[in-house]
Amino acid sequence: MLDIAVVRRDPDRVRRSAHRRGHDPSFVDEILRYDVEYRSALTAAEQARAEKNRLSAEIGRSPDKATAARARRPAIDALSQTIAREEERARSLAPEQEDSPLHELLASSPNLLDDSVPDGNDERANVLVRSWGEPRRFDFEPKPHWEVGEALGALDFERAAKLSGSRFTLLKGKGARLSRALVQFFLDRATAAGYVEVAPPLLVSRKTMWSTGQLSKFADAMFADPDAGLFMIPTAEVPLTALHGDEILGAGELPLRYAAYTPCFRKEAGAAGRDTRGLIRLHQFEKVELVWLTTPEASFDALESLTNDAEVLLQALGLPYRTIALCAGDTSFNAAKTYDLEVWLPNAGTYREISSCSDCTDFQARRAAIRFRRDEGSKPELAHTLNGSGLAIGRTLAAILENYQQADGSVAVPEVLRPYAGFASL
Repeated sequence: MLDIAVVRRDPDRVRRSAHRRGHDPSFVDEILRYDVEYRSALTAAEQARAEKNRLSAEIGRSPDKATAARARRPAIDALSQTIAREEERARSLAPEQEDSPLHELLASSPNLLDDSVPDGNDERANVLVRSWGEPRRFDFEPKPHWEVGEALGALDFERAAKLSGSRFTLLKGKGARLSRALVQFFLDRATAAGYVEVAPPLLVSRKTMWSTGQLSKFADAMFADPDAGLFMIPTAEVPLTALHGDEILGAGELPLRYAAYTPCFRKEAGAAGRDTRGLIRLHQFEKVELVWLTTPEASFDALESLTNDAEVLLQALGLPYRTIALCAGDTSFNAAKTYDLEVWLPNAGTYREISSCSDCTDFQARRAAIRFRRDEGSKPELAHTLNGSGLAIGRTLAAILENYQQADGSVAVPEVLRPYAGFASL
């Protein structure tokens, strides 16, 4: 959620950020117009209150208070009505009032981009930051992961479709075990790096979804039970980020770092026709998510650390990847800056996203009211929130099936996973 103080102080910065994202910046003028009305109402109420107090003081000083009260009563009554009317007008326009047009504008406007985010309208303008590993040279034609997995009996898309329809998969035997090995490996690495493991609810309230910026922007992509008022989480970012909502964290508590393994649920409504086969884009998938809460001045250094925590997992698995800085037009609604990690898929001959690491600055914290004190007597400040996949399980499994496939149709298991899986090949 945008900070009204920033819009007041530097509206041109907000306009520039919106323009860089490819958005119409006219919402800034709407915010300012409603804000003028809001502050006008506050001023009118305060002026009427001051005049009412002045008249009341005159009555108190008068030698004939009864006569003075009768003389001033009409004016005082009129001022009371003005105060009530202007206070109600101010309440209806207040930026913190959930049903006010000002609040709705602030809540529906995207986060301010960091100046270091590259310009550009779409993924074609994203910038390569670094790459790791050399794509393997095959002496045979590498197959797509779904063919490899199905031939080995590790994946069964046909029976998954029988059970649930399209964009689902079923893991069997060694495929299911290797997926479980990835979860354990990722969580062990995260906790060894200092993250606190959390097993959060998979169903969360509308307030929780709203507080992390999922509603109403992404409502169409969510699975929900309207009667129960609950949403299936699209990512563990939601419960982990909202974990300290409506709290004031004590001095020295930040940074907080959390890791969670969860299934995730998305309609993928905006992805019609894309990645219809395989493990890349499913309605139900699994991730280990990494979330940071930190101080504003540490925010962008934390993004570098978070991204590195995801990168070292790919390095340990021996999977070639590249790190991409997303351009302005490709950066998500919540984020001020994002790095995508893209893993090499040999059959397609291209890199595909396997993790997205974002600094959301105070955008989510303002919605969720996540604050901290620098010391015992200091004024509460908004924390900064960050999130990233460490990593997406299905996409990692797809990358292993493709990069480690052998000419005889088997798949070698990365050495680091063998103690977790209990076998060296599928």
